[in-house]
Amino acid sequence: MNESVKEHSWIPLVLVACASFIITLDATFMNVSISKVVVDLHTDVSTIQLIMSFYTLITAAFMLLSTKLQDIVGKKKLFIIGTILYGVGTFTAAISWSTPVLFIGWALIEGIAGALMTPATVSLISGIYTGEKRTFALAIESVMVSISAAVGPLFGGVMTTFLSWRWGFAVELIFVIFILVMQHKIPDFEPTESRKDLDITGTIISIIGLVLFVWGILMLTKDSSSVAIIAIGLIILAAFAWFEIRRKRNGKVPLLDMELFKDRNLRVGAIIRLIGCLAMGGALFAVSLFLQSVMQLNALNTGLTTLPMTIGLLIFAIAAPSLSAKFSHKTLIAAGSLIAIIGCVILSYQFRLNTTMYDLMPGLFVLGAGLGFVMSLSTDISLINIPKKSENNASGVLTTTQTLGESMGTALIGVILILGVMGGLSTAIDMYAPEHSNDPQFFDDAANYLQAAGTENITQDNTVMNAVEVIIQEAMGFVMVITAILLGIVFIATLRLQPKKQ
Repeated sequence: MNESVKEHSWIPLVLVACASFIITLDATFMNVSISKVVVDLHTDVSTIQLIMSFYTLITAAFMLLSTKLQDIVGKKKLFIIGTILYGVGTFTAAISWSTPVLFIGWALIEGIAGALMTPATVSLISGIYTGEKRTFALAIESVMVSISAAVGPLFGGVMTTFLSWRWGFAVELIFVIFILVMQHKIPDFEPTESRKDLDITGTIISIIGLVLFVWGILMLTKDSSSVAIIAIGLIILAAFAWFEIRRKRNGKVPLLDMELFKDRNLRVGAIIRLIGCLAMGGALFAVSLFLQSVMQLNALNTGLTTLPMTIGLLIFAIAAPSLSAKFSHKTLIAAGSLIAIIGCVILSYQFRLNTTMYDLMPGLFVLGAGLGFVMSLSTDISLINIPKKSENNASGVLTTTQTLGESMGTALIGVILILGVMGGLSTAIDMYAPEHSNDPQFFDDAANYLQAAGTENITQDNTVMNAVEVIIQEAMGFVMVITAILLGIVFIATLRLQPKKQ
């Protein structure tokens, strides 16, 4: 490897960060463009949502295989192969004239490409940079994922409002071309294993387990059998872990070295990233839903409202590596989780029918600021005691848990919102209209007004309006409490992190 590139150039980081940005952006920007896609492709909402689900599903399913392919093909080569595939996929999605073509370009080709690229983004940085530079580089790579998720609605809103959803994919293609043109700036890494070391059986078991687990999560709010599917997926993943342990004991190379989990920082760091991504994705989904369905904001204004969260993430993530020279990673991540909890508490009091976008911005900034510390440093501390030969495998563990967290956030928060609405409706009627506690018609009126978010003249009954406001407060407050609890778990987990071994 060229040492001058390794020690002085930030161009490889820029290229890797661009890849992380577009991979996550792809999963978020289309959320605000669904209605336009439905019209353009003469389809329906459920079909587009299914394609979006398959993008996440395919990316997660092939993540562990991609991790091992880094050792067999070489991490730079695999990253470039994934980038080329991604370009083909995003071009196909941009010109798609039907839902099958959109599925092939977006869900299938981009999903596989994302799986090939994602683990390499972390392992390339770990192989190129050392010391404080590695801490900074991993922080930037990690926060690009978070920023991409947060800025997705704004980007999608701008594209949809002023141009077309197709331009969203076209912009991603520009990033792809930039990466390919500048790829010579990324050092080469020789493969460390051969094709005969590939664990075919383990690959098949892991893909089946991950597909079932992620599919069950994505279907939580839509299918009553989802819990059973999740359970079956977990059982198969447990069988995969057992198979991998046996394979290594027999002297064969495993797809995933389970002995890596003996490292406490990797175990704890994976949990922190999983929960951090879950909390951030879930909270962003709930707030965006409130902005669009209750406040009736368009895609552009929804993105502008959540922008303070992105700004908070960016500022604190950039500051984190410098602060890590004075304070330990453990201290900063713990402080970040507490700051994020404060943001959740602030937000929990802001959700009413007369809420404005400006009411939500302070809480979103504080939440983003706290997550900036958590997300930017959790990768570095997870890998800090992992030997060089195992970094590819460890990066796969982290990126897989990150992908699972991103996919779980929306689904789990969706369930929590439903539970909050059910509980809120009962509480509101008991509070404002106890004489109607057993009145089905009154219940239906309140539910209809809630669905319309006060924008339609369904009723002039102030009692119903008051009930709806309580429901909204209860449901969104419940979401923020759950998010705060998740961040509390992050805080507790952080206390178990260890310093770098000497």
